[in-house]
Amino acid sequence: MRNGILGLAVTTAVAIGLAALPAAAQKKYDTGATDTEIKIGQTVPFSGPASAYAGIGKTEAAYLKMINDQGGINGRKLNLIQYDDGYSPPRAVEHVRKLVEDDGVLITFQIIGTPSNAAVQKYLNAKKVPQLLAASGASRFSDPKNAPWTIGFNPNYQSEARIYAKYILTNYPDAKIGILYQNDDLGRDYIIGLKAGLGDKAAKMIVGEASYELTDPTVDSQIIQLKSLGADLLYDASTPKFAAQAIRKVADMGWKPLHILDINASPVSATLKPAGLEISKGIISTNYGKDPADPQWKDDAGLKAYYTFMDKYYPDGDKLNTINTYGYSNAELLVHILRQCGDDLSRENVMRQATSLKNFVGSLSLPGMVTNTSPTDYRINKQMQMMKFNGERWELFGPIIEDTGATN
Repeated sequence: MRNGILGLAVTTAVAIGLAALPAAAQKKYDTGATDTEIKIGQTVPFSGPASAYAGIGKTEAAYLKMINDQGGINGRKLNLIQYDDGYSPPRAVEHVRKLVEDDGVLITFQIIGTPSNAAVQKYLNAKKVPQLLAASGASRFSDPKNAPWTIGFNPNYQSEARIYAKYILTNYPDAKIGILYQNDDLGRDYIIGLKAGLGDKAAKMIVGEASYELTDPTVDSQIIQLKSLGADLLYDASTPKFAAQAIRKVADMGWKPLHILDINASPVSATLKPAGLEISKGIISTNYGKDPADPQWKDDAGLKAYYTFMDKYYPDGDKLNTINTYGYSNAELLVHILRQCGDDLSRENVMRQATSLKNFVGSLSLPGMVTNTSPTDYRINKQMQMMKFNGERWELFGPIIEDTGATN
């Protein structure tokens, strides 16, 4: 009897002790997380008109394999399930439903492209499944009021566009601007931001706008139209395939506008090399990450770690392609967020950690750039620096610029 009383006392003491532990020490799981695994879902355009972005998904899969080889996150292995959406919104919807309802993922991660993210955003928010680090800068993906379960990684397109507007007003105040844009949220946001940045000068400076659809074979007719309107500055809000076509057509016509290219279409390997390096000389864009082709980073610790990773985990990948450094940076941030979650792997806590980042510095971020988010500001990358293509590589110039405008 006495032993029974002692046993009860010990059990009670242990129970009281456990109850006194902080809530963070208690394991908490939603669908897709266990003691041994975290399921993550992603759609990638491994085929289709944006297949130049396939390297993003390949790099991210390789990075998560590296983390698993190192023991995973808090002892849990990362199970990344990827499907090819071909950059087709209907296919993205089909695959994301499968990821959530059949595969049972905890989160989606880095769904690639504005059209695919837009197509699944309402569904994921209704299901309260994190749409984490969406590969798009459209303003709708940094809008906590209307889409609290969505957070994008890319610089907000409107923020980027306002920076271009500042550059134009300072250096080319009399420019006649012709706009080429993808007819979706990506293109429209770039126009909204540019016009907001130009202010009351927008109506006079912008001489024409020409849109294209993802299904269009070329943008030749749009470039011809903009030249005919007398534009001397081409503002190009597009993706790699169409940006390369635009660069070639501009050169074929002997047209010499100042060419501003959005960051999505800036990768040398995906856009400028296919277009022609020599004819791409002088193009202007922005960046927020280290370019592995820039010799100033040859002794950089972050890039050395990246090269070591590529050699071992993605040897077929082009180390100098910024699409791959982009994927690396996203995977690095994902791992940071999941580590911050500790043993609370609820979907709510994943979003809490993603929207409370404090002075996070990515290993490939430009010096001086830090990431801070909050429940009212979902923008991860708000700082950028201008760059110009010299015929071989991009060269950074000017100060780091932080957009302080509206969040969306």
